[in-house]
Amino acid sequence: MDPVVYPENKIIAGVDEVGRGPLVGDVVTAAVILDPNHPIVGLADSKKLTEKKRLALFDEIKQKALAVSIGRATPAEIDDINILHATMLAMQRAVAGLSITPEYVFIDGNRCPQLDMPAEAVVKGDARVAEISAASIIAKVTRDAEMAELDLQYPQFGFVNHKGYPTKAHFAALAEHGITPFHRKSFKPVQNIINQQD
Repeated sequence: MDPVVYPENKIIAGVDEVGRGPLVGDVVTAAVILDPNHPIVGLADSKKLTEKKRLALFDEIKQKALAVSIGRATPAEIDDINILHATMLAMQRAVAGLSITPEYVFIDGNRCPQLDMPAEAVVKGDARVAEISAASIIAKVTRDAEMAELDLQYPQFGFVNHKGYPTKAHFAALAEHGITPFHRKSFKPVQNIINQQD
């Protein structure tokens, strides 16, 4: 893959999302503007890092970055406008929430939300653009923590283990216990459970 070309002398934000695939909870996005004067060593795709390393980098990003913002879309919004549009909406919210307005935005993936500044989609950006790597870490640690909280409310689902993704254990819990108010009703496996209960 060709190296990503950075626009010169611009305030750059990176944006990534976590949670498009799960059957439960918000889709969570993060936008991060790094400080060129305080580089962070070890930034990488959050999925490739150990949990311990992710948590350490999460704290370091919060301390050193010029701006960090979280955006999200709820299960109700996902059901209303679909997961792709909800992800774009959550990304817009993350960028809008930054305390510094970026002049250029790198988005992980192959499409950009509508933004007020130039933006570029970067495939595998979480491994190629430091700002996106930082955003992926912030988003993943944030969402994992929310799944751990949800696990305390609904221990029978094992959310802390599968993070709401469609695993065998999750399907088994759905079949036995039905859905929670946090499940995405438009997702087929959840729809199937609802239809069985009708």
